[in-house]
Amino acid sequence: MPARFRLTPPVAFAVVAATFVWFLAASSAPSPLYVVYQERFDFTEFTLTAVFAVYVLALIAALLVVGALSDHIGRRPVILAAIGLEIVALVLFLVAGGVGWLLAARIVQGVATGAATATLPATLVDLATKPGRAGLVNGTAPLTGLGLGGLACGALVEFAPAPTRLVWVLLLGGLLVAALLVALIPETIERRPGALASLRPRVGVPPRLRAGFSAVVPTLLASWSLSGLYLSLGPSVVTEVFGVRDHLVGGLVVAVLCLTGAVTGFLLRGRPPVRVLAPSAAVLAFGTLVTLAGVLSGLLLVATVGTVVAGVGFGAAAFATFGTLSTLAEPHERGELFAATYTLSYLAFSVPAMIAGLAATVAGLRPTALVYGGTIVAVGVVATVLGRRVAAPTGPEPVPAGSPTT
Repeated sequence: MPARFRLTPPVAFAVVAATFVWFLAASSAPSPLYVVYQERFDFTEFTLTAVFAVYVLALIAALLVVGALSDHIGRRPVILAAIGLEIVALVLFLVAGGVGWLLAARIVQGVATGAATATLPATLVDLATKPGRAGLVNGTAPLTGLGLGGLACGALVEFAPAPTRLVWVLLLGGLLVAALLVALIPETIERRPGALASLRPRVGVPPRLRAGFSAVVPTLLASWSLSGLYLSLGPSVVTEVFGVRDHLVGGLVVAVLCLTGAVTGFLLRGRPPVRVLAPSAAVLAFGTLVTLAGVLSGLLLVATVGTVVAGVGFGAAAFATFGTLSTLAEPHERGELFAATYTLSYLAFSVPAMIAGLAATVAGLRPTALVYGGTIVAVGVVATVLGRRVAAPTGPEPVPAGSPTT
């Protein structure tokens, strides 16, 4: 396509950020619907978390295979392929008639989101024209998408007709628009050899980046494990533990955590991300502890306050981890670095949640939530202690070759 039809870097940055939000909104949309599907298709808590987990396993597989592909063939082709797969997944949700359809939809969605998740953050760093902007958006866009997806889907399930159909139609429409706009963004990577070799599954962080990467790991584990609990079992806990059957409230469980986190990340802009690592873990642990007090006492208000506090910690953790990572890598390293980061993140997101689903089927939701949350508190405390010892780069993001400087 002629260069005159390409979007300018600031407009392209906005398009990529919006696409990132939309992908994550689609990924959280099933959360308020799990209870509906569970009643309609008559399956257990373990099956529910299996539907949740196959998505994450497929996502991790995609990260391992295509995580570094955009470093070789370019960002735009990988993003467009991811959008195409996501459209297929949403069509499968639209026609779903049983658990098998849900599993298939979530697997395809996992592959699509994995490819997008490895590529969109790197593209944002490439297109950023101001220091710190990519780190801020990479920290807040996923949380915004997760929160809006859960909230909007919960509202549609509660108030709109055809709750298991309308949400997918709306998401499909947004993705079609995204595909048209992404086709117009400028390519930020020059093609280079090694594309086929890059498809060999592996997880790796370039040696020179490992010290900075290890600095974010404890906080990453605590925050993503918490989000896995909320997105997999959160609406079910609201229904069974607190006796609230309003689907909008189920969506609000996800939205309160994630949107509070997104606002927190935005308010922290300008702070050195590495200095936020320890405080974010401490707030996350405290908020989770308050939430557990609400679950133990059966008081929804206490659990809600705890969720808001945990959301502050969650958003601060996202800002700290992705902001720190955005300072580390050169353009040709970003795809691989973000792939490794999200592989670890989604393992923390999915494996504990699937174990919790099995435990909930055997022992019940309340004790499972208490043990799961208690473990997150412990990890958060460890992350707080380790975060205080971190010494990592806090300079501005490297400016991609050919990008305007400020």
